[in-house]
Amino acid sequence: MSEILTKRAGLAGWITLNRPGALNAMTHQMCSEIEAALDAFEADDAVTVICLDSMGDKAFCAGGDIADLYRTGAAGDFDYGRAFWTDEYRLNAKLATSPKPIVSFLQGHTLGGGVGIGCHVPHRIVCETSKIAMPEVQIGIVPDVGGSLLLGRAPGRMGEYLGLTAARMGPADAIYAGFADVFVPYENWSQLKEDISRTGTPAAIDALASTPPTGKLAQMQSFADAHFGGDSLTDIVNALEQSEHEAAAVALDQLKPNSPLAMACAVEVIHRNRRAGDIVAALQLEYRFTFRAASDGEFVEGIRAMIIDKDKAPNWQHDLKSVPGVSVANMLKPLGANALDLTEKTP
Repeated sequence: MSEILTKRAGLAGWITLNRPGALNAMTHQMCSEIEAALDAFEADDAVTVICLDSMGDKAFCAGGDIADLYRTGAAGDFDYGRAFWTDEYRLNAKLATSPKPIVSFLQGHTLGGGVGIGCHVPHRIVCETSKIAMPEVQIGIVPDVGGSLLLGRAPGRMGEYLGLTAARMGPADAIYAGFADVFVPYENWSQLKEDISRTGTPAAIDALASTPPTGKLAQMQSFADAHFGGDSLTDIVNALEQSEHEAAAVALDQLKPNSPLAMACAVEVIHRNRRAGDIVAALQLEYRFTFRAASDGEFVEGIRAMIIDKDKAPNWQHDLKSVPGVSVANMLKPLGANALDLTEKTP
């Protein structure tokens, strides 16, 4: 069975993720098929709107399928991961800059790689079950797939809070943080999809939009600004340790299991992308880290501890407050001839 289903319904081109048993986790093949479908619909004059959805009600896309990334990286083959990230990032950029309006339907889990394909488009729909997050620091990489740009654009220092704690956002919080646009109750999605296909425009969304259940991030804004505004991971940890705010201890506990190197680099990446504000520049910066993630970073160890052995006892290179600045600089320094090239597909 194909992992991607495509169809033209009325004036809409539909791209449907079709791995519900795997929570629609992205494989390399899926990236290639989504890109091919996107290219075809963009070239089809009969298609005036493109829609992204998925099979099953548990997840739009729960991230990347990392089994092959782990297998190859653990064996010392770093080219596979680099090719995967190159193709995935090119797809992220294409979705963000498509000449046609794109609508994404983000039910259930939208994590990591799911954010990359579902949260850069101009019309992002959430419902009661939506849970969106960037949990990459838990497995030793920075928030990527352009997610660091979204985090950089979040209000105040909410991006640093979300990127370091990997906190999951419900529908209202996803809208507040800039990862989604509109709440439409799930029971109205079938009607909405029919309306979009018939009219060929996202304008039908407004008629079915409503107020989402109350979130919590807006009330956390002052906390995030006060505690996650430091120049480095050490500054943030110090602020949390010295705080008497009731949320500080919780946030600190959320940070402790994560890769210190990934978090330290994530702070720098979010800061830079807050200033850059461009999807291509964000992906190029993220790729500096992911290019080195298996060879020089902690990606393989993070996957081993969290996914493969599931002992949740990763042997990180550094302690929470002792990541050397030179280590951050080395992971994020320019790649020269290996810099991300979004113009060509990998073999």
